[in-house]
Amino acid sequence: MRYAEIGLVVLVACVTIFVGWRLVGDDLLGRQAVVWVANVLMLVTIRIGLRVRGQTWEHLGLRRHWGGLRAAGRAVLQSVLVLVLALAAFITGSVVMRNVVTATTNADMSGYEYLQGNLPMLLLALAAVYVVSSFGEEVLYRGFLITRLTEIGGAGKAAARMAVVTSAVVFGLAHFDWGLVGIVQTTFMGLVLAIAYVVTKRNLWVLILAHAYIDTLLLVQMYLGGASGGAQ
Repeated sequence: MRYAEIGLVVLVACVTIFVGWRLVGDDLLGRQAVVWVANVLMLVTIRIGLRVRGQTWEHLGLRRHWGGLRAAGRAVLQSVLVLVLALAAFITGSVVMRNVVTATTNADMSGYEYLQGNLPMLLLALAAVYVVSSFGEEVLYRGFLITRLTEIGGAGKAAARMAVVTSAVVFGLAHFDWGLVGIVQTTFMGLVLAIAYVVTKRNLWVLILAHAYIDTLLLVQMYLGGASGGAQ
Protein backbone atom coordinates (compact mmCIF):
# COMPACT_ATOMS: atom_id res chain seq x y z
CA MET A 1 0.00 0.00 0.00
CA ARG A 2 2.77 2.44 0.93
CA TYR A 3 4.70 1.60 -2.26
CA ALA A 4 1.57 2.28 -4.29
CA GLU A 5 1.04 5.58 -2.47
CA ILE A 6 4.58 6.75 -3.20
CA GLY A 7 4.29 5.57 -6.80
CA LEU A 8 1.03 7.47 -7.27
CA VAL A 9 2.55 10.69 -5.96
CA VAL A 10 5.51 10.31 -8.33
CA LEU A 11 3.19 9.50 -11.24
CA VAL A 12 1.10 12.63 -10.60
CA ALA A 13 4.25 14.76 -10.73
CA CYS A 14 5.66 13.13 -13.86
CA VAL A 15 2.42 13.32 -15.83
CA THR A 16 1.75 16.93 -14.82
CA ILE A 17 5.24 18.11 -15.76
CA PHE A 18 5.38 16.11 -19.00
CA VAL A 19 2.01 17.34 -20.23
CA GLY A 20 2.37 20.84 -18.83
CA TRP A 21 5.80 21.51 -20.32
CA ARG A 22 4.62 20.32 -23.73
CA LEU A 23 1.75 22.80 -23.52
CA VAL A 24 3.78 25.85 -22.43
CA GLY A 25 6.83 25.15 -24.62
CA ASP A 26 9.91 27.21 -23.78
CA ASP A 27 8.08 29.86 -21.75
CA LEU A 28 10.16 30.09 -18.54
CA LEU A 29 7.39 31.39 -16.31
CA GLY A 30 4.98 28.83 -17.72
CA ARG A 31 7.38 25.96 -17.02
CA GLN A 32 7.88 27.17 -13.45
CA ALA A 33 4.11 27.44 -13.00
CA VAL A 34 3.73 23.83 -14.18
CA VAL A 35 6.22 22.68 -11.51
CA TRP A 36 4.23 24.58 -8.88
CA VAL A 37 1.01 22.94 -10.06
CA ALA A 38 2.70 19.53 -9.90
CA ASN A 39 3.73 20.18 -6.29
CA VAL A 40 0.19 21.20 -5.36
CA LEU A 41 -1.28 18.09 -6.98
CA MET A 42 1.24 15.91 -5.11
CA LEU A 43 0.18 17.55 -1.84
CA VAL A 44 -3.46 16.87 -2.66
CA THR A 45 -2.60 13.23 -3.38
CA ILE A 46 -0.75 12.95 -0.07
CA ARG A 47 -3.68 14.51 1.76
CA ILE A 48 -6.04 11.96 0.26
CA GLY A 49 -3.69 9.17 1.37
CA LEU A 50 -3.63 10.55 4.90
CA ARG A 51 -7.41 10.66 5.05
CA VAL A 52 -7.68 7.09 3.80
CA ARG A 53 -5.35 6.01 6.61
CA GLY A 54 -7.17 8.09 9.21
CA GLN A 55 -4.09 10.25 9.71
CA THR A 56 -3.49 14.01 9.75
CA TRP A 57 -0.67 16.28 8.59
CA GLU A 58 0.72 16.01 12.11
CA HIS A 59 1.70 12.41 11.33
CA LEU A 60 4.26 13.82 8.88
CA GLY A 61 5.64 16.38 11.32
CA LEU A 62 3.36 19.41 10.92
CA ARG A 63 2.77 20.02 14.60
CA ARG A 64 -0.29 22.05 15.51
CA HIS A 65 1.22 23.45 18.69
CA TRP A 66 4.72 24.91 19.05
CA GLY A 67 4.77 24.43 22.85
CA GLY A 68 5.00 28.08 23.90
CA LEU A 69 7.29 31.00 23.09
CA ARG A 70 10.43 29.25 24.30
CA ALA A 71 9.84 26.26 22.02
CA ALA A 72 8.98 28.56 19.12
CA GLY A 73 12.18 30.54 19.66
CA ARG A 74 14.19 27.34 19.78
CA ALA A 75 12.62 26.23 16.49
CA VAL A 76 13.56 29.54 14.85
CA LEU A 77 17.15 29.24 16.06
CA GLN A 78 17.27 25.67 14.79
CA SER A 79 15.99 26.82 11.41
CA VAL A 80 18.82 29.36 11.14
CA LEU A 81 21.36 26.63 11.94
CA VAL A 82 19.77 24.37 9.33
CA LEU A 83 19.99 27.24 6.83
CA VAL A 84 23.73 27.63 7.41
CA LEU A 85 24.39 23.89 7.18
CA ALA A 86 22.20 23.52 4.07
CA LEU A 87 24.01 26.33 2.27
CA ALA A 88 27.36 24.84 3.29
CA ALA A 89 26.24 21.49 1.85
CA PHE A 90 25.13 23.19 -1.36
CA ILE A 91 28.55 24.80 -1.73
CA THR A 92 30.21 21.46 -0.95
CA GLY A 93 28.29 19.95 -3.84
CA SER A 94 29.77 22.59 -6.12
CA VAL A 95 33.28 21.87 -4.82
CA VAL A 96 32.79 18.15 -5.39
CA MET A 97 31.66 18.73 -8.96
CA ARG A 98 34.60 21.05 -9.58
CA ASN A 99 36.92 18.15 -8.79
CA VAL A 100 34.94 15.64 -10.86
CA VAL A 101 34.04 17.48 -14.05
CA THR A 102 35.60 20.29 -16.04
CA ALA A 103 32.26 21.84 -16.96
CA THR A 104 30.58 24.69 -15.08
CA THR A 105 30.30 24.20 -11.33
CA ASN A 106 27.16 26.31 -11.01
CA ALA A 107 23.57 25.14 -11.16
CA ASP A 108 21.64 26.20 -14.26
CA MET A 109 19.33 28.93 -12.97
CA SER A 110 18.30 30.25 -16.39
CA GLY A 111 14.72 29.22 -15.62
CA TYR A 112 14.48 32.20 -13.27
CA GLU A 113 15.56 34.89 -15.73
CA TYR A 114 12.02 36.27 -15.83
CA LEU A 115 12.63 37.65 -12.31
CA GLN A 116 15.51 39.97 -13.22
CA GLY A 117 14.57 43.55 -12.40
CA ASN A 118 10.87 42.65 -12.14
CA LEU A 119 9.71 43.59 -8.62
CA PRO A 120 6.01 42.63 -9.01
CA MET A 121 7.06 39.22 -10.36
CA LEU A 122 9.54 38.81 -7.50
CA LEU A 123 6.82 39.43 -4.90
CA LEU A 124 4.44 37.07 -6.68
CA ALA A 125 7.15 34.39 -6.95
CA LEU A 126 8.03 34.73 -3.27
CA ALA A 127 4.39 34.27 -2.26
CA ALA A 128 4.14 31.21 -4.50
CA VAL A 129 7.37 29.51 -3.43
CA TYR A 130 6.67 29.97 0.27
CA VAL A 131 3.59 27.81 -0.21
CA VAL A 132 4.66 25.48 -3.01
CA SER A 133 8.39 25.09 -2.36
CA SER A 134 9.19 26.11 1.23
CA PHE A 135 6.12 24.39 2.62
CA GLY A 136 5.27 21.95 -0.14
CA GLU A 137 8.71 20.46 -0.77
CA GLU A 138 9.37 19.90 2.93
CA VAL A 139 6.07 18.06 3.28
CA LEU A 140 6.80 16.05 0.12
CA TYR A 141 10.49 15.16 0.38
CA ARG A 142 10.99 15.13 4.13
CA GLY A 143 7.64 14.62 5.86
CA PHE A 144 5.94 12.25 3.43
CA LEU A 145 8.83 10.43 1.77
CA ILE A 146 10.97 9.83 4.86
CA THR A 147 7.97 8.82 6.97
CA ARG A 148 6.61 6.35 4.43
CA LEU A 149 10.02 4.86 3.56
CA THR A 150 10.84 4.42 7.24
CA GLU A 151 7.51 2.66 7.79
CA ILE A 152 8.22 0.38 4.83
CA GLY A 153 11.64 -0.49 6.25
CA GLY A 154 10.28 -1.37 9.66
CA ALA A 155 10.95 1.89 11.51
CA GLY A 156 14.46 0.82 12.60
CA LYS A 157 17.69 2.82 12.43
CA ALA A 158 18.77 1.20 9.18
CA ALA A 159 15.41 2.04 7.60
CA ALA A 160 15.68 5.63 8.81
CA ARG A 161 19.17 6.02 7.32
CA MET A 162 18.05 4.57 4.00
CA ALA A 163 15.01 6.86 4.00
CA VAL A 164 17.20 9.90 4.65
CA VAL A 165 19.59 9.07 1.79
CA THR A 166 16.76 8.19 -0.59
CA SER A 167 14.96 11.42 0.23
CA ALA A 168 18.10 13.44 -0.52
CA VAL A 169 18.66 11.70 -3.87
CA VAL A 170 15.04 12.13 -4.93
CA PHE A 171 15.15 15.79 -3.90
CA GLY A 172 18.23 16.26 -6.05
CA LEU A 173 16.70 14.48 -9.04
CA ALA A 174 13.59 16.63 -8.70
CA HIS A 175 15.81 19.59 -9.61
CA PHE A 176 16.84 18.00 -12.92
CA ASP A 177 16.15 21.25 -14.77
CA TRP A 178 19.09 22.79 -12.86
CA GLY A 179 21.52 20.54 -14.72
CA LEU A 180 23.88 17.89 -13.37
CA VAL A 181 25.66 20.30 -11.04
CA GLY A 182 22.35 21.50 -9.66
CA ILE A 183 21.24 17.92 -9.02
CA VAL A 184 24.40 17.19 -7.03
CA GLN A 185 24.19 20.45 -5.09
CA THR A 186 20.55 19.97 -4.13
CA THR A 187 21.22 16.33 -3.21
CA PHE A 188 23.86 17.48 -0.72
CA MET A 189 21.50 20.13 0.58
CA GLY A 190 18.65 17.63 0.74
CA LEU A 191 20.81 15.33 2.84
CA VAL A 192 21.26 18.07 5.45
CA LEU A 193 17.55 18.85 5.44
CA ALA A 194 16.67 15.16 5.80
CA ILE A 195 19.08 14.69 8.71
CA ALA A 196 17.69 17.83 10.34
CA TYR A 197 14.19 16.38 10.03
CA VAL A 198 15.28 13.33 12.03
CA VAL A 199 17.40 15.26 14.56
CA THR A 200 14.58 17.73 15.33
CA LYS A 201 12.27 14.77 15.96
CA ARG A 202 10.39 15.36 12.72
CA ASN A 203 9.55 19.01 13.35
CA LEU A 204 8.72 20.08 9.80
CA TRP A 205 8.26 23.72 10.76
CA VAL A 206 11.99 24.04 11.38
CA LEU A 207 12.67 22.77 7.87
CA ILE A 208 9.95 24.94 6.33
CA LEU A 209 11.43 28.07 7.88
CA ALA A 210 14.95 27.16 6.73
CA HIS A 211 13.68 26.41 3.23
CA ALA A 212 11.88 29.77 3.15
CA TYR A 213 15.14 31.57 3.96
CA ILE A 214 16.90 29.71 1.14
CA ASP A 215 14.14 30.44 -1.36
CA THR A 216 14.21 34.12 -0.42
CA LEU A 217 17.96 34.32 -0.98
CA LEU A 218 17.63 32.59 -4.35
CA LEU A 219 14.81 34.72 -5.72
CA VAL A 220 16.25 38.00 -4.51
CA GLN A 221 19.56 37.02 -6.10
CA MET A 222 17.77 36.29 -9.38
CA TYR A 223 15.85 39.60 -9.15
CA LEU A 224 19.15 41.45 -8.77
CA GLY A 225 20.54 39.60 -11.77
CA GLY A 226 22.83 37.42 -9.69
CA ALA A 227 25.06 34.59 -10.79
CA SER A 228 23.80 31.26 -11.99
CA GLY A 229 24.26 29.55 -8.63
CA GLY A 230 21.52 29.21 -6.08
CA ALA A 231 19.31 26.88 -4.09
CA GLN A 232 15.66 26.00 -4.02
